[in-house]
Amino acid sequence: MSHTLGTRQAQKLKTRQALLDAALQLLEEQSLSSLGLREVTRAVGVAPTAFYRHFRCTSDLGVALVEEALGSLHTTLAALLSAVGDGEERIAATVDLIAAYVREHPAHVRFIAREQHGGVKAVRAAIGGQLALFAREVKEQFAREPEAAGWADDDLLMLARMYVDHMVMTASALLEAESDPEAAARVADTARRQLRLVTLGRRHWLDEPQP
Repeated sequence: MSHTLGTRQAQKLKTRQALLDAALQLLEEQSLSSLGLREVTRAVGVAPTAFYRHFRCTSDLGVALVEEALGSLHTTLAALLSAVGDGEERIAATVDLIAAYVREHPAHVRFIAREQHGGVKAVRAAIGGQLALFAREVKEQFAREPEAAGWADDDLLMLARMYVDHMVMTASALLEAESDPEAAARVADTARRQLRLVTLGRRHWLDEPQP
């Protein structure tokens, strides 16, 4: 009996992943608000009723795609921030991380870039929630560093949000340049220079009293 249940669960997970993969492929050419569940199930080769065994609606599927696209990055980002210091090494490693993710997951990056300000409220909220969580995690790492001495909590969070916003902006720019290596190199160089500017600003933020 346990073997049968295990087989059924494995098949269920396989079908769920197939629905996510099919949706992501279809979303290369359209927005989530225009995607129909029948399109997705047709691409997978299952009946439309099978969709509801996994997702309540296409927005629910979109939220699952957000988790798939961004959820795994939390551990990677935390390891990156804790492993390198606040300087050129961190700047280079951050830009390299973004570039690698765009190369390996272009469809996920395109989905996030399009739906971050798209027409599906639940998905916008899911993306916003993930980015806010990234910002809190970055802020917590910054707070442990010597450079944070004297910083107000709100200012640290502001700085962390700048880093996260910069990562999203850089990912979108690299995606646009994915077919042009020279353009991608220019994007990466600009991203490093921008982070260098933010880093310099961080070092001198407390030079003058803040209002």
